[in-house]
Amino acid sequence: MSRAWAARRIAASVGYEDAVSVIPRSLARVPDSLSPYDGTTAVTSLAHTDGAVTLVEGQTFCLSGRTGDLNPDMPHGLFVLDTRVLSCWQLRINGFRIEPLTVDVPSPFSAMFVGRVHPSAGKADSDVVVFRERNIGQGMRDRLTVTNYGSEPVDVVIELTADVDFADLFEVKEHREIPRDGITCSARTGGLFFRDASNHVEKTVAIDVGDDFELQGSGFVRTMTLAPRQTWEGCLQITTAVAGEALPPWFGCGAAETDALPARRLASWRATLPVVDSDDRGFDHALHQAGEDLGALRIFDPDRPDVPIVAAGAPWFMTVFGRDSLITAYMSLIAEPLLAEGVLETLARFQGDDVNPDTEEEPGKILHEMRFGAAARPSLSSGEVYYGSIDATPLFVMLLGELRRWGLADETVDRLLPHADRALAWIDDFGDRDGDGYVEYARHTSRGLANQGWKDSWDGIRFLDGRFPTPPIALCEVQGYVYSAYVARAHFAQEQDDAPTYERYRAKASSLYTRFNEDFWLDEHGWYALGLDADKKPIDALASNLGHCLWTGIIDPEKAPLVVEKLMSPEMFSGWGVRTLATSMTAFNPVSYHNGSVWPHDNALIAAGLMRYGFVDEAHRVIRAQLDVAGAYDGRLPELFAGFERGRPATPASYPTSCSPQAWAAASPMLWLRTLLRLDPWVPNGTVQVAPELPAWMHRLEARDIEMGGESVTVSVEHGVVEVTGAGHLRVEREARAPLSAP
Repeated sequence: MSRAWAARRIAASVGYEDAVSVIPRSLARVPDSLSPYDGTTAVTSLAHTDGAVTLVEGQTFCLSGRTGDLNPDMPHGLFVLDTRVLSCWQLRINGFRIEPLTVDVPSPFSAMFVGRVHPSAGKADSDVVVFRERNIGQGMRDRLTVTNYGSEPVDVVIELTADVDFADLFEVKEHREIPRDGITCSARTGGLFFRDASNHVEKTVAIDVGDDFELQGSGFVRTMTLAPRQTWEGCLQITTAVAGEALPPWFGCGAAETDALPARRLASWRATLPVVDSDDRGFDHALHQAGEDLGALRIFDPDRPDVPIVAAGAPWFMTVFGRDSLITAYMSLIAEPLLAEGVLETLARFQGDDVNPDTEEEPGKILHEMRFGAAARPSLSSGEVYYGSIDATPLFVMLLGELRRWGLADETVDRLLPHADRALAWIDDFGDRDGDGYVEYARHTSRGLANQGWKDSWDGIRFLDGRFPTPPIALCEVQGYVYSAYVARAHFAQEQDDAPTYERYRAKASSLYTRFNEDFWLDEHGWYALGLDADKKPIDALASNLGHCLWTGIIDPEKAPLVVEKLMSPEMFSGWGVRTLATSMTAFNPVSYHNGSVWPHDNALIAAGLMRYGFVDEAHRVIRAQLDVAGAYDGRLPELFAGFERGRPATPASYPTSCSPQAWAAASPMLWLRTLLRLDPWVPNGTVQVAPELPAWMHRLEARDIEMGGESVTVSVEHGVVEVTGAGHLRVEREARAPLSAP
């Protein structure tokens, strides 16, 4: 399977002639040195002064301003399958922009933009109000409602300017649009028709306005007189097609919103989530928002519509990721295990078969990312796959083991176990490049990711003094993931009475545990190395990756107190959360992507690790800090934010290119819930461990309808009294799960 990752062609905004006939475009290529994975190009900021509204539905998303306009001077647009299918969509009434009043977002895929028309000359207030109702999903529908609240008739001229540049998502993300040939625009009955034949896959966009507007130049016009208290309504629809295959918008003019597939899917999703009720309204709100965002980020492959998977985040990563999807699925097991099943099944479908340096594919390897800019049809099988991830493969085995512990999807788990064995074979044959027992990475192509752990920015891995390590690099947390994968496989073998396999992986886990605690421990610093470089020299930076090692259980309990002391020290803990890199490190930068910022998912895993090792107060402190961050963002955790000390400034500072919503940030409150309940089922063993530890700021917590092993379990805690109901055949053990150890 050979797919070259050539640089993508770039498109810019479209010009028009009054006749709206066929219009040629010029062509330019991105230099081959530019790669969507190298991480050295600037990323367009989303922190605009007018704010941004993001709507998401599967692989469709829309980024606009607060009036609903798509401004061509900003990274706005309607995107379908990683292509911008609407680059300009601007509403003017009587020659003026709408003055925004409010925006209501009742669901992830719909919004109501409310504004007023610019006041007439000599008037302080406007009599004309505009409601702009938008729904997206494989296209877009805009319903306009214009009302005259005045006592006199008002002349109204409504103008909508439209444009399509068919720009690739990476081109928009990195703000490098250049015109190209092959894009045409033509008039047709009731609207405009755009076509891009500059690539090997033809893409088209139809803008339909029916009889509501007249075509004029680069857009549409409606002229009318509104009597006092009169309302006018109109509807516009965007429809796309790929390689001649139409993608009918889920929301069409004349169709009821509740009948649309996204609305039905969202209602079904909401009904499956556990009901959480506590005496902390902020906590409950964060859990509710987490459910909404995870529901929005699900992707449904037309070839497998019954298998939901999760995209990494909007707006830039509405696609399948290995690491992100796996960690998100793990975090959200307490809420919706079907998501984990879908993620595992999908990643198994695209597990590596061949050795291909261009895509970094290797037999048994789990993909890093899938893209659809050149897709010939809207299915996952038409996506371009890149495998440059060192941690997705062991995480695959970890999640499969955890799904078994929850007693869910047994047939699926049994079917995927051979894929887990292929993943473990990759660890031996390819992941451990030099036979030293550690899994390490070095990219196979200059167009691949230089760093291939979760801190995958080009400068994300550094020595204490700021120097860059020479690859291959063995990251500390990756060894923890591998360790957990070995433990999970040993448990599978134990269930099957397969003694040789059990002993094999038990020995591998024990050996890795022992060697890791010897080779990675830096006695002179009191922390573990971030990694080992090509010469096996410890990368001695103090970083948050240590918290992942707590989560996986690879850290020696005798060394854990020193690790926790470092993680919670002022140089690591900002007051809003644990920083990715300590302030004492030379490379520290609070507004960098990975060298001093704070990531909610990172902190959720750290809190889970702290709790597992018995550091209850520290886990509570991390969760409290992150809950305060969620409160500052109206319940939705950002992908990341700046690592400034709390109080300077008084609120968490946003990171300009942060995704929102973002999958593992959205799933973090789900892991908080599990961490506070200290809930760990082991259904094959017939047990569920429940030993809640509520913080001082929470006295009551109830989680109803948690699915495990065919049972619907409810856990209630109030003033220290714990009640577990619905466990059925499972034996409830009132003790916490110990740190993982070799079985």
